Formats: sequence, structure tokens, C-alpha cells
Amino acid sequence: MVAITISASGNRAPAFARKVLPLTIEVSPEDTIEDVKKKVAAKCPKFYTSRQKITLKSEKKPLQDDAKVKDVGLGNGGDLDIKDLGPQLGWKFVFVVEYLGPLVIHPIFYHLPELVYGQAIEHSSVQKLTYAMVMLHFAKRELETLFVHRFSHGTMPARNIFKNSAHYHIFSGLLLALDVYRPKYAATSPFVQTSIMNNTNFLLACTGAWAFFEISNLITHVNVRNLRPAGSKKRAIPYGYGFNLVSFPNYLFEILGWTIVTVMTQSVAAGIFWVLGTGQMAIWAAKKHANYKKEFGKEYPRKRKAIFPWIF
Repeated sequence: MVAITISASGNRAPAFARKVLPLTIEVSPEDTIEDVKKKVAAKCPKFYTSRQKITLKSEKKPLQDDAKVKDVGLGNGGDLDIKDLGPQLGWKFVFVVEYLGPLVIHPIFYHLPELVYGQAIEHSSVQKLTYAMVMLHFAKRELETLFVHRFSHGTMPARNIFKNSAHYHIFSGLLLALDVYRPKYAATSPFVQTSIMNNTNFLLACTGAWAFFEISNLITHVNVRNLRPAGSKKRAIPYGYGFNLVSFPNYLFEILGWTIVTVMTQSVAAGIFWVLGTGQMAIWAAKKHANYKKEFGKEYPRKRKAIFPWIF
């Protein structure tokens, strides 16, 4: 066993840990940084493991949870810094809250038009399809969160839930519902009656394409899940459905699904959500694609793009 002294980073200990830090603990050189965090949490329960950022003395880069004490230069003991990351929330909980917004908001606008628009509305086929697509999409996302996704990071700062939820609650929830369920899109509206939105073949084609993209998105999520054993943070190179073209076909199919909604409704609100969502997913894909290439090197397929086949 070796002794490790843990001090507050920059001598700024959180109020709940001022009586505890600095703290000296006994660990084995074979113990991991996660084991170190658990010992800190045992001494100060409010400083739970996901709230801790552990670094080497006077360094900023966090040590990985699975790194062994001996492998970070502390085989004979030494010093570490700890920083409070603030209150944390589990990613599963965050995702459930994010996707719950549209599932609550859309039924209000769809089923209570007198309350929202001040008049009864005979819903057109495009309104009925949009409602079904939105509800099925976000119900699918909730079920994937609960039963499919395995998260590499267990938590995120609690304060970020407001920013993350706003994207879905405001743009795919409030604004989209307010726009597509209004009288302009009603069955009796000349705007709908004289447009392609009144064409049955067009709507059937949109529905078929949307269903294909949603199912494809689900398949890619299941494939990614199967790459990571339960309780593990193991990463592997994904292959198969969609992955031979891009690193993140789940994002690609998500974008294509919302493209269908945007084209079918000709809604400005849907277009805004499409632009914001596509931009954000492109950023995520580029960053994760670079991480894949860095981690797997020459093993990673050279011709595979991040999100758009042959382009980006």
C-alpha cells in the first residue's frame, strides 16, 4: 500500500469538503483512479465520484478512471489534485427529460386548438402525419434511452440540462407545434388544398421514406450498443448497416428523417429545427470521427466519412 495526498485544485475546496481536504488515503499501486474517487467519496459522501475531477499535481488534464495508480507515476505514493465539477445528472435522466418536451407539447397544440388558436380545426392529412411522426420519433428516442443506449460518460453538469432541453422543447416542441397545427395547415385551408400536401401519393411517399430512416436509425443504435458490453466503456470500430459509408449513420438517418418532415410540411419551424439539428450533429460527428481515427489509427477505414457519404 502507498499513501496519496489529495488536495483541492488551486486551494479552492468546495464548502462541503473544506473540513476533509487535504486528505491522505492508502491505496494499492494496482488500484485505479476510480478506486481513489471511491475512497474520497467514502470520506466525504457529498463529493460523489462523478462530481470529482482528479489530476496530477498542478495539471489540468483529468486522469482516466481506469488508469492505474502505478501507471500515472504514483506507484510509490504522491500527490493529486481534486476539483469539484458541481452537481451532476445521469445522461439517461437528461435524455428522458429532453425528449419528453415534444411528447407533452405536441398533444396540447394538436388536441386543444380552441385553447391555442381560438378556434376548432379540422386536421388535414399532413397535420395528422406530422403529429404521428413527431410522437413516434420521440417515443422511440425515449425507449432507446431506457433500453438501448449505453453511455460512455455517466453524468453531465446539472446546469446543462436547461441548455440541452431547450433545443428540443423550444424548436421541435413549441415552435414546430405552433406552426404546423395552426389553421393555415387545416383540411379546409386553400394553402393545403392547392398544394402538393393534398396529394395522397406524395404523403405516402413521405411516410414510407420517413419510416425507413427511423428504422435505419434504430438499427444503427442497436449495432453500436452491441459493440459495448454492459457496464463497460470499451470502444470498437463499428461495421455493417450504414457504417461502411460514414462513422455516424445514426446522425445521417436522423437528418434524413427530419428532412422528410420539413419537405412534407413546408414549415419554416421545421426548417429551423432541421438546420440547427444538422449543424449540431455535423459538429458532433466531426469531433467523434477524429477521435475514432486517433484511437484506432491505421485500423480505421480510410475512406469512411464522418456523417455525409463521400462528402464530409
